[in-house]
Amino acid sequence: DEMKKVIYPALAAIVIGTCAFKINNSINWEVSEGYSIYFSGTDVEGTFKKIEADISFDEASIESSQFSVKVEVASINTGNGMKNKHAKSDKWFNVEQYPSITFNSSRFSKFGNGYRVEGLLQMHGVEKQVSIPFTFVNNTFKGSFALNRMDFSVGNMEGMSKKVSNEIKLDISVPVTKK
Repeated sequence: DEMKKVIYPALAAIVIGTCAFKINNSINWEVSEGYSIYFSGTDVEGTFKKIEADISFDEASIESSQFSVKVEVASINTGNGMKNKHAKSDKWFNVEQYPSITFNSSRFSKFGNGYRVEGLLQMHGVEKQVSIPFTFVNNTFKGSFALNRMDFSVGNMEGMSKKVSNEIKLDISVPVTKK
């Protein structure tokens, strides 16, 4: 009888404890061809051509979703060879020292007709919390938002650089397929 008094409460605690952990039943996705990371501002526009991502997302279970994204800075294409060279130089992105831009999600929520993801964006050696609104339609993530390049010490306000707007708009479209 003493044994039952110990075992039953212990079993109950284990069962309750196990149920308290949320099972991650998000769907894993991989990036498909045709993705686009387009940026624009005054006197600057272009795309980043190389992205890698670990994406776990389920509209029915957004709280267990996870984005981990890496953009290769050297894949920048402004449509102008000289501008590409400048963008990669130490005056702007400094590809040698900071070869990638990364984003790691921390929280998802419903927002308007879609969602919002919050997380840590790391660019040019600077980390900042950002919030990105997005939609997920026909297995494609789409989002538009703006960043202040000066928050990440990208470029400066001297010479020709001051012609480039501080606020840079990003339009992202990432089609995905289930893994």
